[in-house]
Amino acid sequence: MTKTKPADSAREIAADVTAGRTSAVETARAALARIEAGKALNAVVTTDPARTLADAAAVDDRLRAGGMMPLAGVPVIVKDNIWVGGWRVTQGSRLFADFVAPRDAIAIERLRRAGAVVVGIGATSEFASKGVTTSPLFGPTRHPQNPALTPGGSSGGPAAAVAAGLVPLAIGTDAGGSSRRPPAHVGVAGFKPSFGAIPYGPGFAEPFFGLSVIAPIAIDVGDIALAFETLAGDDPRDPDSASIAQDARDISSLRIAFSPRLGLDVAVDDVVANGLASAIARLAAAGLPLARRDPVWPPDATEDAIMPLQHAGLSALYGDAFRKDPAAFDPDIAKQVERGLAWSGSDVARALVASTSIAHAFATFFTETDLLLAPTVPCVAWPFTQLGPDMIGGRPASPRGHAVFTPFVNHARLPAISIPCGRDKAGLPFGLQIIARRGQDRTLLCAARHIEALLRV
Repeated sequence: MTKTKPADSAREIAADVTAGRTSAVETARAALARIEAGKALNAVVTTDPARTLADAAAVDDRLRAGGMMPLAGVPVIVKDNIWVGGWRVTQGSRLFADFVAPRDAIAIERLRRAGAVVVGIGATSEFASKGVTTSPLFGPTRHPQNPALTPGGSSGGPAAAVAAGLVPLAIGTDAGGSSRRPPAHVGVAGFKPSFGAIPYGPGFAEPFFGLSVIAPIAIDVGDIALAFETLAGDDPRDPDSASIAQDARDISSLRIAFSPRLGLDVAVDDVVANGLASAIARLAAAGLPLARRDPVWPPDATEDAIMPLQHAGLSALYGDAFRKDPAAFDPDIAKQVERGLAWSGSDVARALVASTSIAHAFATFFTETDLLLAPTVPCVAWPFTQLGPDMIGGRPASPRGHAVFTPFVNHARLPAISIPCGRDKAGLPFGLQIIARRGQDRTLLCAARHIEALLRV
């Protein structure tokens, strides 16, 4: 991969463009050059340089006319399942290979209004439905540190683009950890807001009922917070959108817990467990009041119990197309659709009951705790040819063994962020997940910024 200067932070770019030290057009050209030089990653699957440069020129015109924009000139990658008006957006699927989004999603409208410039579309697994970023249309996305490995999924393209320095900011989605696990695997920050905090759509029909959120990915928490302030706030076009707490509580007033396995009987690689323990010790030594405390889960709280919701959602949307041409699908997604077609109404109802039980368990936990620190992932990145690592923590791992620490947060509709907290001997990163009560997104981001600074020292 040709070396180019990595992107500055979104905050630095916006300040420089606003002050006239550079222009949005110059910034966009530099981002497009980095994307071209980084093509081997396969992180960015669609570009439209003429459209991007026209959008950047419009930002420069607005600045000359006296406009003030918090993201002036910031280049952004958008995941290939979020509508960007006039751009090809495919969900990584042959079914949508030629689809052009008729309008912007609300989040993209808000980014543009704030002066951000879309410079490309980031790779996703088909329908954002597996933990490795490969698709029938575009093939595998590579890990920026090792092209034989995956950045995870399904927001692997946006996460890899940020980690490789192509852009400082990307927008993904997260229905089960898709914008927390890939950032953890590549060493950047990924934020899943409270359900409804950022309006969703207009866009594709969503297979993840009441779970998926728009999720910023960035080089650090400061850029995440800047993006969140641009994106958050209710909108009448999204009935699930809601206003959240405007104030952020200081970390010194918070009750903070740490759970090394999130109260689950799951395997964790020693390097991750030891790295997290070391990070927690550093935070405690810095004066954070940490208590060891696990959530208590009901017997039906397992990922197997809730997976019928994903399978049923996929089969409801794409079952007819699957029956006509199973070969059109990624084989891994085809299996999910086929399972969804076989689930009964009672099976799906039981999955909904399990989802509700998880939400209640987390709600109970957060009556006595303000922040929960836990792993984002139990392992580092693995070969992109596999759905997951063969072994985790010395035990044979299922294809979803790498994803155990994130889905419950979606089912409880809580905000959570992953920040880097360590690396293995090969330099591969893993992340610390910080979780808060629903609606406390700003408190979470404020605390995460403080914790990030302590772990960098």
